[in-house]
Amino acid sequence: MLRNIQGKSLKGITALLMVLVLLTITACGANSNQDSSGAGEQSADSSETEKTDFVVGYLNVMDDAQAMLAYEAGLYDKHGLNVTMQKFSSGTDLIKAMVGGQVDAGVLGFTNAVSWAAKGAGLKVVGGAQMGFHSILVKEDSGITKVEDLKGKKLASQGQGSTADIVLTGVTLKDANLTKQDVQMVYIDPAQSLQSLVSGAVDAAFVFEPYDSIATQTLGMKQIYEIGKVWPFPCMVVITTDEHLENNPEAVDKLLDAQKEAIEMLQQDPQQSAERILNYFVDTDTMTTHHGGEIESVEVVKQAIETQIFHWDITPEHVSRMQDIANLMMEQGILEKEVNVEEILDLSWQEKQEQS
Repeated sequence: MLRNIQGKSLKGITALLMVLVLLTITACGANSNQDSSGAGEQSADSSETEKTDFVVGYLNVMDDAQAMLAYEAGLYDKHGLNVTMQKFSSGTDLIKAMVGGQVDAGVLGFTNAVSWAAKGAGLKVVGGAQMGFHSILVKEDSGITKVEDLKGKKLASQGQGSTADIVLTGVTLKDANLTKQDVQMVYIDPAQSLQSLVSGAVDAAFVFEPYDSIATQTLGMKQIYEIGKVWPFPCMVVITTDEHLENNPEAVDKLLDAQKEAIEMLQQDPQQSAERILNYFVDTDTMTTHHGGEIESVEVVKQAIETQIFHWDITPEHVSRMQDIANLMMEQGILEKEVNVEEILDLSWQEKQEQS
């Protein structure tokens, strides 16, 4: 959880890292942390005996806001599910738990579905969630204004093979006529990336939300690039098992109904949404800005929500971009064989939505 951040000092960023330990994960992407079901709002007229028990896995990042909001706003309950939220520190661990039967469905990176499909796992992508957001941050006085300026510089990013690493290599650097050999890559988690950026150990950091909003609002960093603006791609998706689709399709539909409603709330009322999910990220009312002033924590979370593009559907354009990512994974040696992404999609719930 966040504490007040003291300007641009190393002491301040160290405090930030200590309280952001629960956020040090690979978004879109292994140790799992379990989160017992909390106290989301419950519908007064619904009976627990009429609901289906369902375990939803999630990552504690803004990418998974719809999963958190559906719980906190009582939407799972409204649609007939008795949900237990289970938090994981990476998409890899989440999908392992799903394959092992400990989790019924989850919101996690599309690349996880591709990797496991290539291994023959019985998984399906059943709905959309969030378009990719990965930004490059630098110090305001760094003199770095574009990706090309990173040549010869130290760039912090997530681990090799992560979604961030795949798109950084195959899109961001490539478009700037750079390769990994042209920059000095430092593979560390996002919180450490910010610490290294503040201390000067690296020149830039490739991060996701809420790290971008926190760093720009409280640490004096500036964004010089955001991949979603130049190469939109589906990052987070809803994944479940073939077994659930066969044996309990109604529960999967209810899950997607609830998350669709949550996504619409995120789009239409980011302020209320931020208030509901604030405690996942922040436990103080205000944060200290790098100018010495204060900003309400809910405003930082609201800004992080507003930077995202949440979507419940998967369009033909999304499918095409998913295939592009799978092809990049093949080119980069992450996959041993080609994957046809259409074979890991089950859009039957979406088809019902479109018909209605």
